[in-house]
Amino acid sequence: MSFNTFGRVFRFTTWGESHGPAIGAVVDGCPPGLALSEDAIQPWLDKRRPGTSRFTTQRQEPDRVRILSGVFEGRTTGTPISLLIDNVDQRSKDYSEVAQAYRPGHADWAYDAKYGFRDYRGGGRSSARETAARVAAGAVARAVLAGVTVRAWVSEVGGDSIGGFDAGQIEANPFFCPDAQAAARWEELIDDARKSGSSLGAVVECEATGVPAGWGAPLYAKLDSELAAAMMSINAVKGVEIGDGFAAARLR
Repeated sequence: MSFNTFGRVFRFTTWGESHGPAIGAVVDGCPPGLALSEDAIQPWLDKRRPGTSRFTTQRQEPDRVRILSGVFEGRTTGTPISLLIDNVDQRSKDYSEVAQAYRPGHADWAYDAKYGFRDYRGGGRSSARETAARVAAGAVARAVLAGVTVRAWVSEVGGDSIGGFDAGQIEANPFFCPDAQAAARWEELIDDARKSGSSLGAVVECEATGVPAGWGAPLYAKLDSELAAAMMSINAVKGVEIGDGFAAARLR
């Protein structure tokens, strides 16, 4: 497994498995002299942290990040920044049945086909647990992206879309939804799906403002393609639209 790094000038490599002792990231290419601390990274991990509501995985992880290198007296040194997050709620016994059966929609069969064996405990390296390391690395990227503002919200659950947009509501509900009425509907939708033994899909929208012209390269490393590749590497993502996306194909 050799593809664990994203980025070119600024790049990060994530490591670790769902039920290993820890996960983390190594960030390289960060300029020296930027203010950075564990306290600056932690709020972003807290947003992602599991077990914060009944609508997320109930795994209990504090997701406390530790900076092991690349920062001195509160500022980056220009050397690789190593970030570590301990796993404290590994309940491997919960996956004993999975050891004998492949889960639809997961990487179980692909792992066996590629390597001849797999870590069945929560998917091992393919677990969504890996995204915590990305979030930590992304917090470092925010320190680099001066003048660029990035925010995201959930705009649809189970085919039910938001009807209004109030940025102040994004942090006020467990769905990061900018529409309080939609968030209330989604609670009922998800509870009903869970009771029937099913699940629902969702749509996340992300907006970046202040992005200067000229980022990326004309072909294989253009900004659109790099962002799409990053998003599609997240386990549950099955489609990415830039701008109007597929709707643009229906325009004159």
